[in-house]
Amino acid sequence: MKIVFMGTPDFAVPVLEALLRDGQQVSLVVTQPDRARGRGREVLKTPVKQCAEKWGIPVFQPERVKRPEAVQRLREEHAEMIVVAAFGQILSQEILDLPRYGCINVHASLLPKYRGAAPIQWAVINGERESGVTIMQMDAGLDTGDILAQEKVILAPKETGESLYQRLSALGGELLIKTLPSIVDGSAVHIAQRNEESCYAGMLKREMGNLVWEESAAKLERLIRGLNSWPGAYTFLRGKTLKLWDADVIPALPETVLQNEKQNAAPGTILGSDKNYIYVLTGDGILRLSEVQLEGHRRMAVHDFLLGERIRPGEQLTRERENR
Repeated sequence: MKIVFMGTPDFAVPVLEALLRDGQQVSLVVTQPDRARGRGREVLKTPVKQCAEKWGIPVFQPERVKRPEAVQRLREEHAEMIVVAAFGQILSQEILDLPRYGCINVHASLLPKYRGAAPIQWAVINGERESGVTIMQMDAGLDTGDILAQEKVILAPKETGESLYQRLSALGGELLIKTLPSIVDGSAVHIAQRNEESCYAGMLKREMGNLVWEESAAKLERLIRGLNSWPGAYTFLRGKTLKLWDADVIPALPETVLQNEKQNAAPGTILGSDKNYIYVLTGDGILRLSEVQLEGHRRMAVHDFLLGERIRPGEQLTRERENR
């Protein structure tokens, strides 16, 4: 079957490769334009473009896929199906109507839950027990089309946004290949989404990671995991950014920890530390930090961090950079 594939980040790469390994004729890959990234502002190819070039597939990178010239380029391809996985642009009805079998989306949530840009991370942040992948027949709405297939995964106790991202990326390609035959022969069951059960998974922004210590330890721990590896959770210690990569909720301080002597300590106060952990008071409960990254340094276990930094009970973690 002749397919046009649309995708941009590394999440979409296993989906594209699954199509190619299955023997499908991917005649064109459509991906976002190359962007300048990082401190050096180097222009980098999208992961999907890199994959397409490796397989020798032509690449099309429109600024706006809805523009007439972009639609015409797609029309000229005469594809039987368009497969979309984390492309990053909304398709017009004109595009949706082009291929014989329509446009099929590989979406990283159990629709109708978590429509939108960041379903994987929000599932972790919100403490969902399960997530999964949906194969969807696209319509003009935002992730509102009929469900063709779904497969669930159970989140691990220490699941992160990154680990779930990798799991669902692989699963998406597998489920797509399982579902394609039923789409082609017409036996796929179309299940309309129940809009009243939907919720929106908005785009992640860096400032989301700035921890509000008045929140509960449980909520902060989920946020740390959900924003791992991007944009990352952080706070400020002595005027420097301190990223938090791993933490746990504990009911009380161990008796062996040298404790803060302040009474009525505010949330964000470092209650104490031992050789492996730093203990921080939150609005409800104690957060035990086990992996951190101080500004200008590499990511490391708290054990290694404490070899070079002396942490004093009673110090305050803040939401703003204090001048020192």
